[in-house]
Amino acid sequence: MSQTLENRASPDAKTQLDIYRRMIRIERNDDATRTQIRRGRITAPYYSARGQECIPSSISVLLNDDDKICTIYRGIHDMVAKDMPLRPLWAEICGRVDGTCKGKGGPMHLTHPETGVMVTTGIVGSSMPIANGFGWAALLDGTKQVTVAYFGDGASNIGAFHEALNLASVWKLPVIFVCQNNGFAEHTRYENGTSVDQISKRAIGYGMPGYTVDGNDPLDVYAHAHAAIERARAGEGPTLLECKTFRFMGHVFGDNDAYMTKEEKAAAMADDPLPKFRQKLIDDGVATAAELDALTARIEEEVNDAIEFAMACEYPSDDELRRDVFAEEIPAKEMWA
Repeated sequence: MSQTLENRASPDAKTQLDIYRRMIRIERNDDATRTQIRRGRITAPYYSARGQECIPSSISVLLNDDDKICTIYRGIHDMVAKDMPLRPLWAEICGRVDGTCKGKGGPMHLTHPETGVMVTTGIVGSSMPIANGFGWAALLDGTKQVTVAYFGDGASNIGAFHEALNLASVWKLPVIFVCQNNGFAEHTRYENGTSVDQISKRAIGYGMPGYTVDGNDPLDVYAHAHAAIERARAGEGPTLLECKTFRFMGHVFGDNDAYMTKEEKAAAMADDPLPKFRQKLIDDGVATAAELDALTARIEEEVNDAIEFAMACEYPSDDELRRDVFAEEIPAKEMWA
C-alpha cells in the first residue's frame, strides 16, 4: 500500500481560486494550441496534457519564483501553472525569434529561468537527474529552494528514475519527484509495462516517503505537495508523489488513441476535474459563477494576445543556425580575469 499522509494542509479560499486560475490558464492555452495547429497557422509536435491540469496547478501555487521545475515534452501545462509568461512561450511554440529559446527549440524545448522553468527535455525521464543537479546547487548555496521533477509513468521504468531517487535520498536533496501517472506510457497501457500497481511503492527502496495521490483532486494534490515541499525546505530530503490521472488526448497531436477504450475515455472526460472544481468553488462560496466566467475571459484575452504577439514576430535569421551550439569565443584576458 502507498503511505498515508498525516496532518493534511488545506488551501484557503484565495489559494483555491489561484489553483483554479492556473487550471483554466492551462486548459485555455492547450485548447488554443490545438486550434492553431488544426488551422495550419503553426506546425509543431504537440503533446497535450488535457485532463492533467490540477496536478501542476496545485503544486505551483506552493512554489516561489526561485523554486525550480524540470519537465518533459508533455509539460507545457507545468510551465503555464508556474506562471511562465505566455508571449515568449507562444513565440517559441511558433518558432519565432522572441521565443524563450529564440525560436530554435519549439514546444519540446522551452525554458524560462525567471519563473523557475529551467528545462524541458525530450528524453524520457531525464528531468529527474537534472532536478538533482539543481537540488545539489541549492544545498551548496544554503538556500531553501526546492526543485520539482515532473515525469510520466513510463519514465518510472528507466534507469534515470532509480538513479535519481537513490542519489536524492543519499544526499537528502530538496527535490520533489512528481509522476503524472495518466495511465499510458506513450502508446503502452500502464499494466502492460509496469511491474507494480503503485509507482509510489518504489520510494520504499530508496528510503523516502512515497504517496499515491488523486491527481484529479486539487485538495489532495495540494495536501501532499505541501508536505513534500515543507520536508524539502527543512532539509529532510526528497519525496515521491504519484498523481493518478487520465490524459484526454492521444500521445501526440493526431494520434487516434486506439489503445484507449472508448468507455474509459468517456468516463474520464465525464469526470473532468475542471468543471468539478469550478462547481465546488461555487458551492463553497469561494466565487460566483459570474466571477469565474470573468476570470476565464481574462485568461482567454491573455492567450489571444500571446498568439497574435507570436505571429507578428520574426523567424530566426540564418546566422542563428549555428549559434547556441558551442560557447561564444571569449578573449583569454577575460576568461582568466
